[in-house]
Amino acid sequence: MTAEPRARVPRRPVHGVLLLDKPVGLSAQTAVSRAKGMLAAEKAGHTGTLDPLASGLLPVCFGAATKFAQLQLDADKAYEATLRLGVRTTTGDAEGDVVTVAPVDAVMLAPERLRALAQRFTGEIEQIPPMHSALKKDGKALYEYARASIEVERAPRRVTIHALTLEPVADDPAALRLTVRCSKGTYVRTLAEDIGAALGCGAHLLSLRRTATGGLSLDDAITLDALQALPPEERQRHLLPTEALLRGLPTVALGERDAGRFLSGLRRRGPWPDAALVAVFGERPRALLGTARCVAGELIPVRLLSPTEIAQSLQPSFP
Repeated sequence: MTAEPRARVPRRPVHGVLLLDKPVGLSAQTAVSRAKGMLAAEKAGHTGTLDPLASGLLPVCFGAATKFAQLQLDADKAYEATLRLGVRTTTGDAEGDVVTVAPVDAVMLAPERLRALAQRFTGEIEQIPPMHSALKKDGKALYEYARASIEVERAPRRVTIHALTLEPVADDPAALRLTVRCSKGTYVRTLAEDIGAALGCGAHLLSLRRTATGGLSLDDAITLDALQALPPEERQRHLLPTEALLRGLPTVALGERDAGRFLSGLRRRGPWPDAALVAVFGERPRALLGTARCVAGELIPVRLLSPTEIAQSLQPSFP
């Protein structure tokens, strides 16, 4: 007896941002696919990958919000991590093979030494990207070379560590807790290895959790399991509006006539100060229209929503 084919759930337009608390062991793309299915959404994407070994904040963009995902990709990030001291691995994390083992001295974890070390790694620093990363060389990801046991030369990259704290783990004398706020492109795995080298014992990343990106916080996130447990009409209520991706940008409000012309791609003139990027809203009803640059009193469209996307964003997705 053949099994009945499963009914296909019809997709619908969904617009907004879902803050997911991604679990360890799940790829970012798999998490996005599951969330997309739970909301029966037509279009979804994320704002920058999060390794399967890492947990924490993964903003998922739906519909119109996908147009502004790049802003979060470029934003500062915040992480909490645990380092295993005295052990270096081939990958810089717990999945790799052990390369070296060294003793960990309690003197290494003295508060004044950790404060000095945190200060040393705060500010603009150079990092050599790890071989086990998605960074590409000659069209191929570095981790593909690493899997083939091929070491390729990587140029150092400059990143910025805005804030860094290092604290011993009370019940584990060979572990160190790290919290960091950093610029895009920072490899926390490399930071862990460099801190271990500076301590003289080596280290690798035991766990990693992203707590913030841009103006978005893990405090507002929901797990996939919790989302799945909700009735379909309740899941939609966990979406933030698309403009959540534009937090921190200056705003410009346009009347009905100017809003229509702006959405046609026309520049508008007004008393706006110069700005590299602003969020542009229509006044009545208040709705996000897109982003623009302000140059010499001119509002120059950068990324626009379509009238359909705007209308759908103003309507509830469930009757």
